[in-house]
Amino acid sequence: MNHPKHRSWLERFIALLAREPQDRDQLMEILRNAEERDVLSADILGMIERILHVSEMQVREIMVPKAQMVAIHKNSKLADILPIVIESGHSRFPVLDPAKKDVIGMLLAKDLLKYFHKDPEQFNINDILRPAIFTPQSKRLDILLREFRVTRNHIAIVLDEYGHVEGLVTIEDVLEQIVGEIEDEYDIEEGDTQIKKLDDDTFIVKAATLIEEFNTYFHSSFSDEEFDTIGGIVLQGFGHLPKRGESIKIQQFRFKVLHSDSRRIYLLEVKIVRGRKKNEQSEK
Repeated sequence: MNHPKHRSWLERFIALLAREPQDRDQLMEILRNAEERDVLSADILGMIERILHVSEMQVREIMVPKAQMVAIHKNSKLADILPIVIESGHSRFPVLDPAKKDVIGMLLAKDLLKYFHKDPEQFNINDILRPAIFTPQSKRLDILLREFRVTRNHIAIVLDEYGHVEGLVTIEDVLEQIVGEIEDEYDIEEGDTQIKKLDDDTFIVKAATLIEEFNTYFHSSFSDEEFDTIGGIVLQGFGHLPKRGESIKIQQFRFKVLHSDSRRIYLLEVKIVRGRKKNEQSEK
């Protein structure tokens, strides 16, 4: 018989549940007490809490907004697609019908390999187009994760209640909610506001900050007709998905990307630029 200290954390976790908690609050109380007694590590406790939280979250809370999607137009030629694939580093791309503003399928980067030694004129995106998977933005994340596993899909197009494209979500986005996200020195704590002031002219702003909230705080006049978040405005300004360190001036602000990945912008440094001309070029 194994000594209790030599049992795995999973075996000890199962033993804890023998107390049959009646609800989630009781379960978390048992788990926190176990962590205090070193039965579970703080990392394992945090992961269990995030797993429970995922069952309460919806797709809309983690999706990549439409404005930040890296997509391919259905009429694109091979020469147009390759730079997008190389620069983004993605393996899957929504294919859009610009006229109808609909996603008509998915393009996998690996499907382009067979055209490298062929005449580019033979390329027809319809020949390699794969079906797109759609999901409502109200779907719970635990259900979506189960569907990803069953169907072996890694990405889904997110629709609103009217069937319009709102964004996309990947299996990596869901798993990140469980394993946690690597923070950097600029990250704003969860309880903080979307905007953090560093000095009179410099601020840290989450890219997901609503344009209305940004305008109210800075007395600016960005339009929210096309985009909902300030990240959408910045992305449009760059014309591509910027990397960390890239900056651009829009109106009286200089936006510098502090945190981004291959799918979206997360965090911005915003400086108020005083007494300079508009329409400066983006810079690294």
